[in-house]
Amino acid sequence: MARPAPLPSSPSSPSSLSSTGSAAAPAAPSAVKILIAGGFGVGKTTLVGSVSEVAPLRTEEYLTRASEGIDDLSGVDNKETTTVALDFGRITVSPELVVYLFGTPGQERFWFMWNDLVNGALGGVVIADTRRLDSSFASIDFFESRGIPFVVAINCFHGENTRSVAEVRAALDLDPQVPMLVGDVRVRTFGRDLLLALVDHLMELSAGPPVR
Repeated sequence: MARPAPLPSSPSSPSSLSSTGSAAAPAAPSAVKILIAGGFGVGKTTLVGSVSEVAPLRTEEYLTRASEGIDDLSGVDNKETTTVALDFGRITVSPELVVYLFGTPGQERFWFMWNDLVNGALGGVVIADTRRLDSSFASIDFFESRGIPFVVAINCFHGENTRSVAEVRAALDLDPQVPMLVGDVRVRTFGRDLLLALVDHLMELSAGPPVR
C-alpha cells in the first residue's frame, strides 16, 4: 500500500523552528545610508523632509546675532533657522531594504561632524544654489577625496535658475559622469528622481567600464 504524502510544514512544525525550538525571527532589512550635503541654506533640510516617509528628525536652531559675520545670508535673507547637527529621514523601499537619509550641517564650524556622518555611506547628494555655487565646493571636495559617488541637484529657488546645466558643471569642475538634475527640492518627485539617479550612478560604477 502506498504511503500517504507528507503534510506541508506548518508554523509550529519542526522545520520552521530554530535550534532553540522557537519560531525563526524574520531577517532584518538591509540598510542603505545616503548623505545630503551642500552649503548653508541650499535646501538640505527641505529635501530630507520632502522624501522621508516619517517626520524627519531635525536639529534646527534660530539664527541669532551671534552668527552675524559668520553665516553668510546672501541670497537667503529670509532664513530664520539653521541645522546645527544633522537631519534624519527614512524611506522603506521594501521589507528587505530601508534607506536612511542624513543631512549634513552646512556651516563651516560644523564640518567636523561630516567625518562621523560619512561612515557607512553608500553615496551622496550635493545640493547647489546657482546664486552661490561656491558654497557647494566643500561638499564636492569631501565626497571626491573619500571616493564616495554622488549626484548634484541644482535647486531652483522660486522656480528660478540663473545658469544652464553646462555652466554649473563647468563652474563646479565636475567629472562628466557625475549626474546633475535640475528641480525644486520641495517637490517630492524631484527628491525621488535624485535618489533614483544616485542608484543608477552607483550601479553603473559597480559594473565597471564598458568592455571594448
